[in-house]
Amino acid sequence: MPAATRLVADVGGTNTRIALYDEQQREFRAVTGFHNRDYRDLSDIIDHWRQQLDETWPTAACIAAAAPPAGDQVTMVNIGWSFSRRAMAREFGFTRVGWLNDFQANAHALPHLSPSDLHLIHAGQETRNDILATVGPGTGLGGATLRQFAGVPYAADAEPGHAGLSPGNELELEIFRALLPRHGDIYAELLVSGIGLVRLYNCIASIHGACPRSLEPADVSTRALQGSDEHCVLALDTFCSLLGSACGDFVLANGAYGGLFIAGGIVPRMIDFLQRSTFLARFQAKGAMREHLEAIPVNVISADNPGLIGAAHAPLQAG
Repeated sequence: MPAATRLVADVGGTNTRIALYDEQQREFRAVTGFHNRDYRDLSDIIDHWRQQLDETWPTAACIAAAAPPAGDQVTMVNIGWSFSRRAMAREFGFTRVGWLNDFQANAHALPHLSPSDLHLIHAGQETRNDILATVGPGTGLGGATLRQFAGVPYAADAEPGHAGLSPGNELELEIFRALLPRHGDIYAELLVSGIGLVRLYNCIASIHGACPRSLEPADVSTRALQGSDEHCVLALDTFCSLLGSACGDFVLANGAYGGLFIAGGIVPRMIDFLQRSTFLARFQAKGAMREHLEAIPVNVISADNPGLIGAAHAPLQAG
């Protein structure tokens, strides 16, 4: 197998996607998805995928995981997985490796997305600012920025899901009052994530004197999109509003005025609802910075595997 072929992996809190990327042909092969709950750890998934592969095993790899990069040990708190980078490289014979946060991979993908991979939410204005931001809710709430240094892209990971969150209307105030005694801190992904959507639904139903049903995140989304459950509609609308607020804060904190790109496993399935919601208004409602945020283009990434695209183009280092 030519050295220009690398294993690429996007390891989220719920699912893992693995493929081969051929840099010469600029194509992905053997793209496979896995449910993490069905495997002991990431090594188990890679080994299972290797047994199905009918090509020569690559010696290069780029692995993006939903964890803050911190030295050799990678700890994925949302699923309880932990592994050593060096040990994994030795186990699978990788001599050139890239290790990324999953949203660093999304950021690296941005220059390589085509117009058909994006859904425009707000056109904004042309700007000289070249710092781009990507944020997205899924199992958690991740984020990263991309900027250029002497023409070389650099993706910086971040943890917007663990930043503080503020209520923006009376209903949100009631939600925060109900949750604060239980959690002690209202941080973004407590409400702006898959389980956060369920938390919003349960809280809103209780506030309105109803008994919450036992629903999964997909159930809440489906009922909201169908308009069949008023509490689910309110939950998803509140979710969109809080996402807008979190994104506005993230962009301002990073000076990422070149564009915002929403990723993750939730928003691409509900773009029409997002556009009807107060997401954009809350994103832009930042006092004296409103004018700056109104100028920022906002897109939803609709590509199937942006994490793999980013892992395919991120730089590698000697293993």
